[in-house]
Amino acid sequence: MTVQPTRDDRFSFGLWTVGWTGQDPFGPPSRKPVDPVEAVQRLSDMGAYGITFHDDDLIPFDADANEREAILKKFKGALDETGLQVPMVTTNLFSHPVFKDGGFTSNDRNVRRFALRKVLRNVDLAAEMGAKTFVMWGGREGSEYDGSKDLSAAFDRMKEGIDTVAAYIKEKKYDLRIAIEPKPNEPRGDILLPTVGSALALINELEHGDIVGVNPETGHEQMAGLNFTHSIAQALWSGKLFHIDLNGQRSIKYDQDLVFGHGDLTSAFFTVDLLENGFPGGGPRYDGPRHFDYKPSRTDGYDGVWNSAKANMSTYLMLKERARAFREDPEVQSAMADSGILNLSEPTFSAGETTEDLLRDETTFEKFDADATAERSFAFVQLNQLALEHLMNAR
Repeated sequence: MTVQPTRDDRFSFGLWTVGWTGQDPFGPPSRKPVDPVEAVQRLSDMGAYGITFHDDDLIPFDADANEREAILKKFKGALDETGLQVPMVTTNLFSHPVFKDGGFTSNDRNVRRFALRKVLRNVDLAAEMGAKTFVMWGGREGSEYDGSKDLSAAFDRMKEGIDTVAAYIKEKKYDLRIAIEPKPNEPRGDILLPTVGSALALINELEHGDIVGVNPETGHEQMAGLNFTHSIAQALWSGKLFHIDLNGQRSIKYDQDLVFGHGDLTSAFFTVDLLENGFPGGGPRYDGPRHFDYKPSRTDGYDGVWNSAKANMSTYLMLKERARAFREDPEVQSAMADSGILNLSEPTFSAGETTEDLLRDETTFEKFDADATAERSFAFVQLNQLALEHLMNAR
């Protein structure tokens, strides 16, 4: 079953995804590079909404001003012709060997200054492209050896760098927000800000944290054995889910970047359920692009590349339909009530109640029958079975 996406679905792809040539640590490229203009046209024809890029995906690292201008002119022409948007831009601070010890946290001050200039230049480009989000992934911000970094200074430099960029955005009055993308490891042995929670903690220390949020990626959380739905839920709850990267991951290993849904399908179902239907008891909703950050299989030619792009969107839309049916099913609604899910939205304290009131209420402790209450069945297994039956279109 193939579902046709539309622009209203707000699906976007990184130029580095459909443009990945298949090169890996063990072998050279298995495909020729794709022309960015062709990528724009192909994605537009498929019903995608947007295309995103690192600066170096589009413009070679060592391009001069004339070459840069010529590339941008062609790319913008393709965008104008197709109507495809650029909702997000990011900067590559990880490929060139100069960044082998990081950009913002390199032990070499000159590298840090160069990295900041490169980022600020591309903040200007992001604003020029009409992007709303500037993603920061610190792929080389980390270490292999615990003694190689003054870690307190490293967090100082991370804060300094992000605050500098955020202040620049405000100074220029750009309609742009920053989204930090966490990852636990790869390419560094250990990367600073490895999880959504650690990124949120840093944001709380920033001077300009009001325009800084997170860009969680499915595989980045799952490769550390974490629950992706929990991570995006916390980001949403915090008002900090500024962007999202969707792909597939199968258990704790290297970052696989599979097609969305081609890893942990149950997790993908609940991810879509949360993004499309929101929390059961209400609360903040995600209204940004559904961005696919995956890698087409190295074994495929470009027929497989474009088919895999379609597969991401089709899988998402099928899961969206299944999640809608799940939420609307009266039996599911009854099971959710039996499980007490909506009860969790009721504050533990009554309106106006104080801690002293709680301490005086003997029904909360002295007269509370813990043994009898412990006999309650929350019936979570039945609820999950209903979810699986909807996922498999068996209901």
